[in-house]
Amino acid sequence: MDDFLGIYLRDQLAMGVLWRELARRAQRNNRGTELGAAVGGVATAIAEDVETFRTIMRRLGVRTDPVKTGLAFGAERLGRLKRNGRLTSYSPLSRFEELEFLAMGIDGKKQLWTTLRDLAGLRERLPDIDFDHLIGRAARQRADLEPFRARAGTDAFATHGPQ
Repeated sequence: MDDFLGIYLRDQLAMGVLWRELARRAQRNNRGTELGAAVGGVATAIAEDVETFRTIMRRLGVRTDPVKTGLAFGAERLGRLKRNGRLTSYSPLSRFEELEFLAMGIDGKKQLWTTLRDLAGLRERLPDIDFDHLIGRAARQRADLEPFRARAGTDAFATHGPQ
């Protein structure tokens, strides 16, 4: 069973790195705006969550997989190359997709903390880790981004009809 937990944790760490990098990119792309400030707070919290996750892995004796995390890091970089409806500039679709993917990642992180707490039994194995706090923080991050995600979607799809 611990082999399966180790695999799961390594996979989830890679995803956390991907979401952290995406949040940092969204923050840079929206620097100097209300959205940039909101995403900046989320990016900081995601980075803290990745470090908390690394701590959990260390305490459980689960080694990281630098290949998986490196591939996730690279995947985020490659994702920048996709078409966004504009040749050289940041588009409304880019903004929406960044926020949409971040929302999915935050929802996944909330599920991750719940899985570790309830299904993997880590509440008992690591009683000093406040999984309820981590779950609540993910819910707050999602709530903080939602108005911006909804607005970005409206902006993206209202300005670009069918092609």
